[in-house]
Amino acid sequence: MLFNSLEFLLFLPLVFVLYWFVFNKSLRIQNLLIIVASYVFYGWWDWRFLFLIAFSTLVDFYVGQRIYNNLNDKKKAKYWLWVSVVCNVGLLGFFKYYNFFIDSFVDAFSAVGYEMKSVWTLRIILPVGISFYTFQTMSYAFDIYYKKLEPTKNFVSFAAFVAFFPQLVAGPIERASNLLGQINSRRVFTYPQASSGLKLILWGFFKKLVIADSLAPIVDDIFANYADYPASTLILGVCLFSFQVYGDFSGYTDIAIGTAKLFGIELMSNFKFPNFSRNMAEYWQRWHISLSTWFRHYIYIPLGGSRVGKLKSVRNICIIFLVSGLWHGANWTFVFWGGLHALLYIPVFLMGRNRLYADNVIGERTWLPTPTEILQVLLTFSLVTFSRIFFRSPSIGAAFDYIDRIVTDFRYEPYVHPMGYRMLDFFILIAVFTFYEYLIRKDERSPFKFKYRPVRLLLYVLVVLSILLFYDDGVNRSFIYFQF
Repeated sequence: MLFNSLEFLLFLPLVFVLYWFVFNKSLRIQNLLIIVASYVFYGWWDWRFLFLIAFSTLVDFYVGQRIYNNLNDKKKAKYWLWVSVVCNVGLLGFFKYYNFFIDSFVDAFSAVGYEMKSVWTLRIILPVGISFYTFQTMSYAFDIYYKKLEPTKNFVSFAAFVAFFPQLVAGPIERASNLLGQINSRRVFTYPQASSGLKLILWGFFKKLVIADSLAPIVDDIFANYADYPASTLILGVCLFSFQVYGDFSGYTDIAIGTAKLFGIELMSNFKFPNFSRNMAEYWQRWHISLSTWFRHYIYIPLGGSRVGKLKSVRNICIIFLVSGLWHGANWTFVFWGGLHALLYIPVFLMGRNRLYADNVIGERTWLPTPTEILQVLLTFSLVTFSRIFFRSPSIGAAFDYIDRIVTDFRYEPYVHPMGYRMLDFFILIAVFTFYEYLIRKDERSPFKFKYRPVRLLLYVLVVLSILLFYDDGVNRSFIYFQF
């Protein structure tokens, strides 16, 4: 079920009413309702894949108990940890990467002159969100193994933690120490929390329907027909894609966090205005935070982190970025994209500037950004945007062809979309959106936090009118990160 669908607009109020007004006397019944609602939400797409969620839930609930009972015997505890990793990564590997590795194997032999046929490839449907919920259940086993968490004995609560529908298919990837603790505790409805949730949902729909979906036809046209366009149009296409993917993914996150608030649950922040980052390290502290922290806690730090000398630290950085690239999709373009981000991150790390902006935002002291900060933001945005050519292209060859046309056909021609969209409208939209995000850059959870009530009311009206104006009921666009 999509957030931006009529079914969800009917589904959410129904679950909300049942949750707070029918089953509010019993925490266990509320959690059972979360499970049922989450399975309906996910099964709306394809009910058969509910068995995968149920399997991951059963495995990690049992494994968590076994790890905890054997913490004094590291060998046995590690054995059960590997059971969780093998089961979850095995599911992920089969459904997401089986054909990728088979095709890569065949291509490797073809490169040395031995032709093979991909007789072992299968017609596999990728389950939506499998990369998210498998990582979430594995984090539970890891946290018990590292003695950061005690396992729950309440299977209903654990199943609700795994399947919690607002963040089930595209995150944030929650750790049990945050989400499971809330599910195990009695929730109380509060107007401020629900009001904050509705505001985030509204802002998320604006970013998805007005920013991302309105830019999508232009981006799709340019990338599909890049051989027919000059450099100016190709640069435009990848810049617009940067805003599209940000509006799409952060919009989903805002809707997810806002929806969770309606049920008395606080999810972690996943985006903190990454377009205002001043170097690559700050960018990864602000973009897809739940994934980057997952890799830091469960791969980077166990490998030694930055405590093992510069050379091994660089190795660890390369590993997490390459794995991050592969996590995004079964295509060498994503691996290349991850490797490129490692190369862009390493100089910042070697200069000791990777934590420089961890606790402050652009324009922290002067309100207006300094000339230096403007240049830093423009450079970082340009590097990130360039890397997205590989993220968006269907193959590495197509990505390099795209870049080659930028370099060799560097001329300007006004872009005209086949449907006749006025580009000036989109430039104004992006400029206004960027300026507004700069105004609220210190608090990603309060998009309408202004002192004067008439100002807030005006903003609500403008956002709602924008959504109604830009919404196209003939286009049912999924969220980009559903494919991951």
